[in-house]
Amino acid sequence: MTLAIHALSRWAIPLMLLGITAWGLSNKVPIYERFVEGAKDGWQTAVRLLPYLVGMLVAIQVFQHTGALQHLIRLLAPLTGKIGFPPEVLPLVLVRPISGSGSLALLAQVFESYGPDSLVGRLAAVIMGSTETSLYVLTVYAGSVGLRRTRHTLATALLTDLAAALVSLYVVLRFFA
Repeated sequence: MTLAIHALSRWAIPLMLLGITAWGLSNKVPIYERFVEGAKDGWQTAVRLLPYLVGMLVAIQVFQHTGALQHLIRLLAPLTGKIGFPPEVLPLVLVRPISGSGSLALLAQVFESYGPDSLVGRLAAVIMGSTETSLYVLTVYAGSVGLRRTRHTLATALLTDLAAALVSLYVVLRFFA
């Protein structure tokens, strides 16, 4: 069974591309021309997104390198400690909405320090799987369509991430503590 799944996963994308090409040829679709049109649209979207992505990346670096992240963790630790939230996971909760790669590095750091089967490791893993890189997603989606006013989208996304972190704490404490 494992060999079959491995073979299927290895051939899934090439077979899908072959199937799409066969379907296009059978329906007399100009495949190459459509591919080039799509590539042009993709390039234009990337060019439109670039200023938003650069701005977000600069903001992330400023947030991390100025010590603002560590200061925010020191401010929140007493409050989160009252509900049983381990302070070791706070950096992950704060970085996850901003940066996927940064939060992945923090998850690896938690695993290395505490182990993946520890309470802290399990909580970090559940938070990582339950939350989203909200600011990145908002930047990409709003930037790709040229949306200037996002109204309550940012607040809603951040509140959703907070709710996911709190529910993660409840689930991990309920099932693994």
